[in-house]
Amino acid sequence: MSDWVLILGGSTGHGAATAKKLAKDGYGIIAFHFDRGDAKKIALETINEVNELTGGRSHYFNTNAASEEAIHKYVPKIKEITNGNPLKLLLHSIAFGTTTNFFGEKPVTQRQMDMTIHVMGNSLLYWTQNLYKNKLLANGSRIMGLTSEGNYLAMEGYGPVSVAKVAMEAIIRQIGWELGEFGITANAIQAGVTPTRALTKITEDWGKWVENTKKRNPMKRTTTPEDIAGTISMLLKPDANFINCSIIYCDGGESRSGTI
Repeated sequence: MSDWVLILGGSTGHGAATAKKLAKDGYGIIAFHFDRGDAKKIALETINEVNELTGGRSHYFNTNAASEEAIHKYVPKIKEITNGNPLKLLLHSIAFGTTTNFFGEKPVTQRQMDMTIHVMGNSLLYWTQNLYKNKLLANGSRIMGLTSEGNYLAMEGYGPVSVAKVAMEAIIRQIGWELGEFGITANAIQAGVTPTRALTKITEDWGKWVENTKKRNPMKRTTTPEDIAGTISMLLKPDANFINCSIIYCDGGESRSGTI
């Protein structure tokens, strides 16, 4: 097992925090992001920090990691970076999809729906298949994806993303079932409402979401990307070898506290 991790969506939010945390833990970081304009400037700050933390053992690629072309192009490069050794972690942290309702003035289109489910759900399967085929996943490797409370609650503008999250959870469960006998585990991490750039894309009322969350969360605060990063770090330890096909809640009890 190598000491490299692969993060899909590693420039902001949960992915960036995880990259920094695992860099401090001693892992080399391979990450993908898809940033343009001002977002690219923010990504560069993360990249520079991760590069410093790893002593130069980091590789960031600014491209659409959900595309079939990117998978086939970069898997050989990843194998070269790790010297053919399996990855410790494949983390799916891509937060890009259509946020709209199924009905109303701008109902979701088939193209938008298909894109959202592919990018935020199905792409994890295709990455896993290609990494496994190239022996970049082996005994001790972890596969993780990020999900949310929207996987079982209906809410304004979240329909397409909700479907994608449920699809990803099913994919993770099946991966863990099929690859578990080889010591490869797959789990989803359910975060609570987190004030990230992705949240601002979901709703214009994100500030209200944050305030309501602070009221209903038993710990009276929102989830932070660092909370998620810490959970992922713990799950990479040998003590977590038998955790598989599960949803791990890191939300301070938010999902069990009802609504205001």
